[in-house]
Amino acid sequence: MRILYGIQGTGNGHITRARVMANAFSQMGVEVDYVFSGRAQQDYFDMGEFINYRSFRGLSFSTQNGQVSSLRTVKNARVCKLLNDIKQLDVSSYDFVFNDFEPITAWAAKRQGVPVIGMSHQAAFLSPKVPMFGHGLFRRSLIRCYAPADVYLGVHWQPFAGNIIPPFIANHHHDNPVSVDNKVLVYLPFEELASVVDYLKDFPAKEFYCYHPDAKNNSHGHIHLRAPSRSGFLNDLANASGVIANAGFELSSEALKLGKKLLLKPLSGQFEQDANAQTLLAMKAAHVMSYLNPCALDEWITSKDHMQINFPSDPKPLVNWLAEKQWSNTQNLHESLWDSVA
Repeated sequence: MRILYGIQGTGNGHITRARVMANAFSQMGVEVDYVFSGRAQQDYFDMGEFINYRSFRGLSFSTQNGQVSSLRTVKNARVCKLLNDIKQLDVSSYDFVFNDFEPITAWAAKRQGVPVIGMSHQAAFLSPKVPMFGHGLFRRSLIRCYAPADVYLGVHWQPFAGNIIPPFIANHHHDNPVSVDNKVLVYLPFEELASVVDYLKDFPAKEFYCYHPDAKNNSHGHIHLRAPSRSGFLNDLANASGVIANAGFELSSEALKLGKKLLLKPLSGQFEQDANAQTLLAMKAAHVMSYLNPCALDEWITSKDHMQINFPSDPKPLVNWLAEKQWSNTQNLHESLWDSVA
């Protein structure tokens, strides 16, 4: 069995999920090649799990001051480059393409008649049972057009439908970490770094460990800036008492597994993050703010609310399902994985 795995590289959530899958593929002796798109080659980091991966420009949204900028997104799109990459990518030697919302491998496979199994959080929204909060028909059409697949597996926090599975969250050598009461992990990469620092400066009782693409490793009193580092991020996540972040799916999932309390500021104009935030709010698993609101932070600091969900760490049942090629039957996979969630 030879698989091409296409991964959306915008943000780090898809890559985090792919790391777990890559380790399982390696342990089970499955031959996999990796393709990423959505960011510049030099902006990928800690990519040791993906041997000889390839990257393309692909498509991505652009942000400004904590919200999606439609003008910048259109301006930065290179549609001719995208179409040429789709045309040039040869996927004919693969048994199938496994796809995490990555358009180049998905469309190349569609052109060449190679099966595509799409597994992503975005795919969960294709089910009308999953909360989306408006414009459902248009957004479902957009998801299908962006990265088309023959079979869709959605990933979500609840078993909304028979083709939705829970997230796989790796155990990172600290399954039962001791939380430091005054330590908070901050990850707001779409906000201006200066705005984040200004937001946190009036709360000196907390030690904020702030990861950001523009940060260098230094401290300003109780605010500790950190450059992107997967290992450093995981260590700080493990013993933080809480997390302040945008409403990305994967980090929220990791925090839920570790039982960290969450304060979320969804990226404005990004429907997926809005839906994530509202779903977690309805689950009473997070506090939500629409802007960098000091009152929301003050309320969250004093709150004891948090939730812990034991998401699975081993994706071998999924790898076996892929290998069996009985892709039309998702119900058994769905039931076996959700039975392991406590």
